[in-house]
Amino acid sequence: MGDNQSWVPEFILVGFQLSAEIEVFLFCIFCLLYVSNLLANGMILGLIWLDVRLHTPMYFFLSHLAVIDISYSSSSLPNIMENLLKHKKTISFVSCTMQMILYSALAIIECAILMVMSYDRYVAICHPLHYMVIMNWRLCTVLTSISWAYGFILALVNIILYLRLPYCRVQKVNHLFCEIIAVLKVACGDTWLNKIVVLSACVFIILGPLSLMMFSYIRILLAILKIKSKEGRREAFSTCSSHLCVVGFYFGIAMMMYLVPDNGHRDEQKKILSLFYTLFNPLLNPLVYSLRNAQMKAAFNKVVQKRGSI
Repeated sequence: MGDNQSWVPEFILVGFQLSAEIEVFLFCIFCLLYVSNLLANGMILGLIWLDVRLHTPMYFFLSHLAVIDISYSSSSLPNIMENLLKHKKTISFVSCTMQMILYSALAIIECAILMVMSYDRYVAICHPLHYMVIMNWRLCTVLTSISWAYGFILALVNIILYLRLPYCRVQKVNHLFCEIIAVLKVACGDTWLNKIVVLSACVFIILGPLSLMMFSYIRILLAILKIKSKEGRREAFSTCSSHLCVVGFYFGIAMMMYLVPDNGHRDEQKKILSLFYTLFNPLLNPLVYSLRNAQMKAAFNKVVQKRGSI
């Protein structure tokens, strides 16, 4: 490899072009949201661990979602906050590569876990008498294991293709962190194969699970409409509405980021959308599942009362 295509020790993350004062202000906001994410998802994990009534498949999958959300924001947000506070924009090649692996893998795993959760709700409402037989612990473990393996395998395929590319000099990545599409734009070599693989993976990862979830919820809706009592219909729908909120938010932004054609003028929009994933989506899940879930509220009240009586 020639001198004009040497191994690059670092990238420069362009981020937003802001003054030092605004960057410090954003650091405080991001830090508050990050700590809130850790506390909220940690609370979800703690309640599921402590309350035996929550030792069911639904909350087993929810605990995995909480772990993913903590890991997802932790993969990029600390580096973003460090850049804001120190007013530096550099990241080493190795750190950038690790960030891409974690960001890609966790995004894929979350898609898969959301799909598994929709199947769980389908079985609970459409086949309630056989729920514990179908959704046994062995199946739950297999589904989550496949989801995690699936995410990391697809992420590693993209990274292996990325590592074969040359980088001519210290490159400016027009993003807040090492997002794979943004990094591919600064490579010196031909990236057509990388882009095709990324696009194909996005179509498969986003549209495939979304189609299966929509099919599940159509079947769920038809089953709910057959319930005669109003109270029964309300309870059945309440078990799915929280999941639908999370799915709509997550997949809606994913389609805007990866499936809408890039005309070269959407880089700033993608940065803002990526902040929703990094900052707000990890907070949305515990808020939605806690505020709209009677069992979670009951578990929280039980822990508070137990602490108060000590």
